[in-house]
Amino acid sequence: MKIPLCKFSVALLLVVLIFNLTGCSGTGAEVDAGVEDEPVVSIEGDSEDIVEEKLQVGFVYLSSPGDVGWTYTHDEARKYLEEQLPYVETIFVENVPEGGGDPERVMEQMIQKGVKVIIASSFGYMDSVINVAAKYPDVYFLHATGFKQADNVSIYDIREHDATYLTGYIAGKMTETNKVGYVAAQPIPAVIRAVDSFALGVKAANPEASVQLVWTSTWYDPAKEHDAAMSLVDTGADVLAQYQNTPAVQQAAQERGVYSIGFHSDMSAFAPDSNLTSFMWNWGDIYVQEVEKYHNGTWKSEDLWPGMLEGAAGIAPINEDLVPADVIAEVEEIRKSLANKEIAVFSGPLEDNEGNLMAVEGEILSDEALRSISWLVDNVNGALPNSN
Repeated sequence: MKIPLCKFSVALLLVVLIFNLTGCSGTGAEVDAGVEDEPVVSIEGDSEDIVEEKLQVGFVYLSSPGDVGWTYTHDEARKYLEEQLPYVETIFVENVPEGGGDPERVMEQMIQKGVKVIIASSFGYMDSVINVAAKYPDVYFLHATGFKQADNVSIYDIREHDATYLTGYIAGKMTETNKVGYVAAQPIPAVIRAVDSFALGVKAANPEASVQLVWTSTWYDPAKEHDAAMSLVDTGADVLAQYQNTPAVQQAAQERGVYSIGFHSDMSAFAPDSNLTSFMWNWGDIYVQEVEKYHNGTWKSEDLWPGMLEGAAGIAPINEDLVPADVIAEVEEIRKSLANKEIAVFSGPLEDNEGNLMAVEGEILSDEALRSISWLVDNVNGALPNSN
C-alpha cells in the first residue's frame, strides 16, 4: 500500500522534532557549541529544582598565597568561604601592587566577569576601592585595615593586640640577654599597634627586657627580612619576632641558634628548633558573615573589628620542647584574664619611648586611639621611619 507523500512528510517531521527535542544523550537539553557553561548550583524547592548562578566573589592580593604570611591567611579564608557557602565561587588575582592603576584595573576586570563582592586585602588599596566603588554601587567591597567607608564599602580588621601581647609575654620569659629583636614591615597603625602590644607583653613578663626594632619598609622582601634579623642577633637579641610576610626571620633565628616568634600563620615548620609560637589571623568567619549578608540582601556598610574573644586572632600551639610548662600555664591564665576583660593590654599608665605620658593610671586607650596609634611604648628601642 502506498503512503501518501504528505502523510510521509508529516511523519518524518515528527521524528525529526522528537530527535531534536530529546537529543542523542537523552539529557533533555543541548548546549550551543562554543558557549561556555555558567557555574550553577541546584537549590531544592518544594515541587521542582531551582537553578541559580553562583555568587562570584573576587580577592585582590598584594603577594602570592605561597608567602605563608598575610596573603596566605586570606587565601585560606577564601577556601573556607567556598567550603562554608556552596553557592559561592571565588577568584583571586595575586601580586597586585598598591597604588597606581593596577588595583583599579584588576577590580574593574573582576566586575566585568560578574563578581559581586570584592575583597581588597591590603591597606594600600584603599583609594582604589573607593574610586571603583563609586562607579559600581551594586557591587559590595570589603577593604582590609583601611579607614575609608562608602555606602557599598565596609572596612575590616582584627584586634590582634590581645594575642600579640601573649606572644610578647613568652618572648620576655625566654630571653636571657634581655634583648628581643623585632623586624617590622610598614609603619601603619596596624603594625605599630602589633609592635606595641608585643612589647607590652615582653615588659609584663620581664621589666628589664627591651624590644630592639628594625623596619624593612616593605611587606614582602625575604632577603631584606633575613638581613634585618641577622643584624638584630648581632646586637645581642636572643629572641626574634616579626610582622613580615615570609618566614625569613624564623629561618635566620634557626641559623643563628636563637628563639623566634612567627606572625600571620603558624611558622613552626620553617624553624622547628627555634620557633616558640606564632601570632595567627582567622579571616574566614568575617568573609562568611559578610558574603551571607550580601546573598540575603541584608548587607550594609560596616566597620568590623573582631578579636581573640571572637576567634579572629590567636596563637599557634606553644612549643613545649622549648617553653617551660610553668610559662605555658601563665600564658593560659593571662589569656583567660584578657578574655574576661579583667585586664587590658593598653591600660595606663603608658609612656612612649620619648618620655611622653600617653595614658594615665587606670585609663584604657579607646578604639579610636588604637586604630590611629603612631607612637612606640617605652621599652621599644627604635623609632618610626622619617619621624626624626
